[in-house]
Amino acid sequence: MNNVYDIRQYLKTFGTYIYTRDRIGDLHLMESELNDLYQGGMLDLRDFQVAKHILRTEELRLKLEANKA
Repeated sequence: MNNVYDIRQYLKTFGTYIYTRDRIGDLHLMESELNDLYQGGMLDLRDFQVAKHILRTEELRLKLEANKA
């Protein structure tokens, strides 16, 4: 996984479609789904860590962008 799109596509393989029109809310839901997949043994540790880092980085970028406006 290299970006948020990749995470979204990965979650779709499990039937999870996330779109709420709230980008930060979507990131939180994706993180929650990843937590569940990891705890269920469906996602290995490295992919879990990379995905969470991508989501946190994107959330930070969106918050910084919002503060500039």
